[in-house]
Amino acid sequence: MGRWQLAGNEADTVSAMRIGVLTGGGDCPGLNAVIRAVVRKGVGVYGHEFVGFQDGWRGPVEADVAPLGVEQVRGILPRGGTILGSSRTNPYKVEGGPERIRATVTNLNLDGLIAIGGEDTLGVAKRLTDDGVPVVGVPKTIDNDLNATDYTFGFDTAVTIAMEAIDRLHTTAESHHRALVVEVMGRHAGWIALHAGMAGGANIILIPERPFDIEQVCAYVERRFETHYAPIIVVAEGATPKEGTMTVREGELDAFGHVRLSGIGVVLEEEIRGRTGRECRATVLGHIQRGGTPTAFDRVLATRFGLHAVDAAHDGDWGNMVALRGTDIVRVPLAEATRELKLVPLERYAEAEVFFG
Repeated sequence: MGRWQLAGNEADTVSAMRIGVLTGGGDCPGLNAVIRAVVRKGVGVYGHEFVGFQDGWRGPVEADVAPLGVEQVRGILPRGGTILGSSRTNPYKVEGGPERIRATVTNLNLDGLIAIGGEDTLGVAKRLTDDGVPVVGVPKTIDNDLNATDYTFGFDTAVTIAMEAIDRLHTTAESHHRALVVEVMGRHAGWIALHAGMAGGANIILIPERPFDIEQVCAYVERRFETHYAPIIVVAEGATPKEGTMTVREGELDAFGHVRLSGIGVVLEEEIRGRTGRECRATVLGHIQRGGTPTAFDRVLATRFGLHAVDAAHDGDWGNMVALRGTDIVRVPLAEATRELKLVPLERYAEAEVFFG
């Protein structure tokens, strides 16, 4: 598509590229670190040129672009969120969406795209690659549920924020002799609940992978009070009760077909109070987990992902995603990354169960 030659000595001439960059899905600490690394290495090492698409896949669908050079990425490393904006736009649910993206890529003389996002964003990237739009993926999700990578940036920040909240809630729970429910993010996977709950010393952890028995939860609560301590229950937003044990509400669907969850923390508060007679309050951390400055771990991981993503684009290795394996950054097919979610193994959950009650 848009390859051009840098001026200079013909023997030293390299093939430069024009690449579009976008961030899709929920915002996440570390997104700006990826963007910064892509641009700094892409411009400084390879001499490539970049454009930024606004608000996820909406940007290339509507050809909404902004300059993206070294000047635009200065000072963004510690900033949360994303300077490019984000959305949950699904171009395959927009009339003519894929065709409009192809037209944008052609009209802007782009060689390809770097898409930074989670399961939904990278699922679109996989389909677009199959449809002839070159894309390199960068895994992003605070839920840590993307397959083919050991960790995703944003997860460590979310866990740290949740852990600090649990630490603070311990003192008010003890002071008022009440049970406290802490709802954290995790629609399909309970990684945040598991790690934050273990790190914060929670007495009960409930995750989507293991439907819970409300009677057992209440028994744990009573046992904790019998020892003159107040229980902390950490629950992932997607956790569900065993069939027939209690009623939960369902919400409407978003553009990717996901149910907007209706607040399992509040439901648990009501159930525990009604079944045990104990005072119980729910705290929903929600988007607090997404906001603010990323941890050192997430800044470094996001930076490394960005560096390797621009390498993949430079090599023309489209249709792949960068991933963390051990301490190495590798490339894996987008198909592998989006084939299935990475769920909490039951043996990991069993480790946490030792501390329940």
